[in-house]
Amino acid sequence: MMKVLLSNVTNGCRVGSITELGRHGNKVLEFPGCLLYTRCGAAPHLTHDVLQKIEDLPVGLQITLPTLAEQHHVVKDFQQGIGRFIGMEDFFLYCSVQDPAVREATGYNFNKGMSVWGSGGRIKLEVADFMGIQKAFRPDWYQCMCDGDTTSPNTSNKRVGKSVDRTLNFLDQCLETHQKSQELRDSEILGVIEGGDLLEERLRSARETCKRPVGGFVLDGFQSFAMQRETRRNLLKAVMDVLPEDKPRLIHAVSRPDEVLDAVECGVDFFDTSFPYQVTERGCALVFLFTKGADSNVCSDDSSEQAANNQQFQGSNEDMQSEMSRFEMNLNDKEKYACDLGPVVAGCSCYCCENHSRAYVHHLLQTGELLARVLLMMHNFHHYLGFFKAIRESLHQGTFQELKAIVTQGTD
Repeated sequence: MMKVLLSNVTNGCRVGSITELGRHGNKVLEFPGCLLYTRCGAAPHLTHDVLQKIEDLPVGLQITLPTLAEQHHVVKDFQQGIGRFIGMEDFFLYCSVQDPAVREATGYNFNKGMSVWGSGGRIKLEVADFMGIQKAFRPDWYQCMCDGDTTSPNTSNKRVGKSVDRTLNFLDQCLETHQKSQELRDSEILGVIEGGDLLEERLRSARETCKRPVGGFVLDGFQSFAMQRETRRNLLKAVMDVLPEDKPRLIHAVSRPDEVLDAVECGVDFFDTSFPYQVTERGCALVFLFTKGADSNVCSDDSSEQAANNQQFQGSNEDMQSEMSRFEMNLNDKEKYACDLGPVVAGCSCYCCENHSRAYVHHLLQTGELLARVLLMMHNFHHYLGFFKAIRESLHQGTFQELKAIVTQGTD
């Protein structure tokens, strides 16, 4: 059975590890940490062999229901679980209900179930369908079925309350099936905290979920487009005061560096790595600083008015992937990078930066070569994973506020 070992808790920040994880009890997850984002069970743009070239890969891997639900019958027939099916059995597997890199369509959940969107369109799932998929996948952790349809700015208080009621009802039904299932005897089900931007509903959801025998908690609906930064921080702090210390806390789609640091201060343990994927899809590279003495000029190239405005983005209907941030460099820019023979980030030890230039990556992007996003994905994962390593080190060394100042300079 997994054990949460807290090394330190300072001003709300938790640092430690979870041991005895996985079906063989031999995995250890350090936190604050992240789970490797995948699509259809694979790291985007990367083969398994190329993935191994990335330093400090996390032990945990996130699979998403929308990208895999349509294949669950094949996985069921395979009878050895999703980890073996996708060739990732060495990882600790977590299955999330939605894809954090894609904004969820609203208005499609219903009293008896929820909807996810696969390549073929809408997939309606009731509890029996959802649990059938989990039995086929056999993940180490899985997010319980939930109704998170509260992110629209015009969501009524009544609708928010209904989302909490539905989610708790789904949890009770899923737990009943989970406890009877042989296929899921080694899996942990994670309860979901809903409640939109209403404090009373968030607390009700948290308190009621704590009464159930869940392995941990997923904090849903805290995306930047769903609420203001200060509202998110206040809600997270209030919810964390209710949750037990000996169970992990995960959050989805809160993965921009400044948002991550805010959430760590509130006591969140695990994040997804969808942000590096979104940056890669834009043809951009992560360049933000998280160590002292790094070249600050590398981050100034793309501090455009557009990037600054995107920091204040609230409630637009545009896809999140179109929103460029000040933490990245736009290598599509011909004027800046067509003749720039320097590495993407000076001093970076990733394969892309050690072997190729900004000009070469720009050329690949302009000619539509698949290699462009392979190289960018390698760099962006490497940079982002290094950021989380720096967070843990700063918490052990008592320098977290210094790290936060370096990362967030110019964002407020």
